[in-house]
Amino acid sequence: MTITETDRIEMADSDRSELDELFEPLYEIVPEGFKAEVVEGAIHMSPQRDTHWTIIRFVLSQLEAHFGLRSKIMSDVRLDLPGRLNGFCPDLFKLSDEAEKDGKNRWRYQDVEFVVEVISQGTGSNDYGTKRNAYAVGGVPVYLIVDPYTGKCHLFSVPKDGEYRAERTLDFGEPVDLTDTPLGLTLKTDGFPRD
Repeated sequence: MTITETDRIEMADSDRSELDELFEPLYEIVPEGFKAEVVEGAIHMSPQRDTHWTIIRFVLSQLEAHFGLRSKIMSDVRLDLPGRLNGFCPDLFKLSDEAEKDGKNRWRYQDVEFVVEVISQGTGSNDYGTKRNAYAVGGVPVYLIVDPYTGKCHLFSVPKDGEYRAERTLDFGEPVDLTDTPLGLTLKTDGFPRD
């Protein structure tokens, strides 16, 4: 059987409708201080911790200092990605200046330049596995995992054929050189707290 472009569009629309159905009750039932997202059709909730937010804030402040306060940087905002029922809410992601929302008033993964996920104990395997794969398939140029449990940053870049071709692991305190990426900056990690 050959899958045509029309088939792909219909399947994507069907997945999006199912994602909408999964997300709708979440807006009502997720308790304050928790984040919920859908990974391969499964709903995952994780608590937002001080360490988690401090790391996100450190990265956000560096991005805003470099790109300005009007840059398109989002946190915990739904982002639908390739794969079956992947509606992620990345800890932080930066969109291109030209990015515009789609017909459903959502950001498109094709416009994402950079994603940061800070590991939570219960959902860390998603960040290292399913999410990394989906970001690579989606062509997200830079994916950074920050792991406060190990004190390491894992940088993935150069997506090609559905996988990241460049990987680097750095200890907290070492700068993350992103000068050869769409970001064109170096992130400082010396202030990142550990759990």
